Amino acid sequence: MGWAVAVAVVLSASPTFVTRGDVTPEQDLRREAQAAWASLEAQYTAQAGGLPRRAPATVTLQKGTALPPERNAQGRPGLVELRQNTPGVLDARTRTALRHELAHQLLWWACPASSEDRLFHEAFALTVSGELPAWRDGPYQSLSSAAQAVANAPAMDTTRARRGLARILGEHTGFPAALTRRLRQCHDGARWAAPLTVEELADVAVLAPEAATVVVSRHSGEVLFSEGDVRRAVPYGSALKPFLYAAGDAPPLLAPRRGVQEWACGVGLPPKVDARLALLRSCNGWFLDWEATGLAPKAFGVWGPVLSAVGLTGLPSDMTEAIGLRSAHGLSPWGMAQAYRLLAEARPDVLALLTGNVDEGTLSGLSTSKALKGVATKTGTVRDAASRPQLGWIAAVDADLVAVIVRPGKMPRHFVDELPALLTRVRRQAGLEAARVQVLGLLPSATVEARCSGAGFSLEDGKPRAAPPDFSRLDALTSKGPAVCLGSPWRVRFPDGPDGGRDYAGVFTWSTPPPYRPPPGVPTTPSALKARRGSDFVFRTTRVQYTAGVVAAEDVTLQGEARIALARVAAHNERHADSRHAGRALCDTTHCQAFRGTVRIRPEESRALQLPPLKWDAWLTFSQGGSTPWSEVRPRSEVEALLGTNLVSLRFESGRVRYLRTEGTPAAPYEDARSLPCDTLRAGLKLPSCPQRASFDGPQVRFEGQGRGHGEGLDVEAAKASPGLSSDALLERAFGAGFRFTHPGNREKPADTGRE
Repeated sequence: MGWAVAVAVVLSASPTFVTRGDVTPEQDLRREAQAAWASLEAQYTAQAGGLPRRAPATVTLQKGTALPPERNAQGRPGLVELRQNTPGVLDARTRTALRHELAHQLLWWACPASSEDRLFHEAFALTVSGELPAWRDGPYQSLSSAAQAVANAPAMDTTRARRGLARILGEHTGFPAALTRRLRQCHDGARWAAPLTVEELADVAVLAPEAATVVVSRHSGEVLFSEGDVRRAVPYGSALKPFLYAAGDAPPLLAPRRGVQEWACGVGLPPKVDARLALLRSCNGWFLDWEATGLAPKAFGVWGPVLSAVGLTGLPSDMTEAIGLRSAHGLSPWGMAQAYRLLAEARPDVLALLTGNVDEGTLSGLSTSKALKGVATKTGTVRDAASRPQLGWIAAVDADLVAVIVRPGKMPRHFVDELPALLTRVRRQAGLEAARVQVLGLLPSATVEARCSGAGFSLEDGKPRAAPPDFSRLDALTSKGPAVCLGSPWRVRFPDGPDGGRDYAGVFTWSTPPPYRPPPGVPTTPSALKARRGSDFVFRTTRVQYTAGVVAAEDVTLQGEARIALARVAAHNERHADSRHAGRALCDTTHCQAFRGTVRIRPEESRALQLPPLKWDAWLTFSQGGSTPWSEVRPRSEVEALLGTNLVSLRFESGRVRYLRTEGTPAAPYEDARSLPCDTLRAGLKLPSCPQRASFDGPQVRFEGQGRGHGEGLDVEAAKASPGLSSDALLERAFGAGFRFTHPGNREKPADTGRE
């Protein structure tokens, strides 16, 4: 019922359109006018908050007299004058002119208080008539020059004024807020206190309500620090220029154009400016002239889908939108950080270029510049019609972090001093550096699948390629370069794995290990060979994420100081991968230390990596330990396959198995004494721990021991049973008096091992 009444009111408010025969075809023209009026009325209602209170009874449509050839006349209430180029043809130009003039008619009747406000009338007509894109075509016009053109125009319906007005209106992603406010005043019957000004109209009103800051890990992608509304999309200024550079193919050398505002990008420009200097100086003129060559990437090229995936509100239609001279689209600080994370992975050369920004770019010559040496930075500024900064951006990338700072009302040079302090603050979270681990090596590579619930990309020759939305083979995702999941961890599944798979917050790459030949005495079971070979998949995450994953895989029940002790050992071992896989990262099996994906970091892991590093230039062993006795029997032939034939005796001490074998001839036998790490025997025979005793029983060998694991180093069960000991005490008990720590303030440097 309510809907029917509303329709009746709309219809009753529509005028009757009258033609005089001098603009034809008359019936089509009247039908076009009725449709246009209904559309205009609907737009007015949506913005004003209600239907127009009155409308003219009739509107006459007639041919204009003495009209300039470039425009139609504004007419007067109840009369629309049109210039028809071809009699009898209702072309696109005439239709647009009709909608424009009917917009004025609607305002005269619905908002009579605004009848003398030329700027308001023309801005409303341009906005609702659908002609804005046509007026925006042509040479680039800065926002400040457009504002001057409108403010100084003798009439609002001239070509110069309309182009300037279209430029200002183009800053709005939706219906201009200033026009909406004025229309609601009309509908509410408020007094029209003052005419609309250019400054009021140019107030885009899309700025963040507060400062916003976000820092993410380059390795795991997790948000490490967030302040303000980091998910709100706002205009980005010049902050996305590096993505144009990355998408370009052989950017040209271009000559600066003197006297052109967009080429005012610092003193001392050379006769020819290359892309590197243009990027560091943020030379708008260079990018605009690059587009004029016809060789510049459109809509950010291959990086357009990446930016859209992380929240860019729309792809740019031209270079002015891409470099932020027109604020047609927005991106959130979070989305900016995610995009720069992928750019850093795909194009380290671009990041290396951006480290020069503090030396010769937009952040050079400041007291903070030296503190940012080696940090890649890019700035962006969004300005209003008076060229005042509305919004400032800084994106920064170092070896481990991506930081984005957005400040309203400030230029980046005025708040860049916040950046070093921010990076220092975030780095108080220890363990943010990279850790690498070979993963899933016991599985056939073709059986491992991965899915990104955020935005997944594979990189190939520095170019991003979107990953399938569902599970797909991990070897295919990494075949040409790293695989990165933005906004979430990778979910990895494989046959006989846990339902739903495991989380891996980090970056996957394909890296085939060298051929593996086991030395004498090393187990040669298929599983042992796979573990010692390593994996084709290398996974990179943060050191603290890796440490937490190891602790959870080895003993998820650990708490307190015992958990801290194990975490310190796990983190230490990650830096000693050469002792397990020369020249390669650690594996994720018990051959190294177990790792089954990333998990939620517990306070103990964070605390462990905040403590001084262990000053021990060797692999540190640990095991589940405990005191539960066990007894296992193995065929003698299986034992001799590991140690050699003709075994005479076996004994265990100091973490090694010592054994005698009969060698020589029956006429001249002798006993050959040898030894191996006890863990080699334990792993090869799949014993619960390193045995304490062994006895021969005909074709069998009986082993006896206690606890679980190799029985060396840190005994996890014993650590659990010692709640009064600190992690330092537990580790010193496990590894002996030679165990040392590097304490803060200790000037002694660790021994140079030739390894990181």
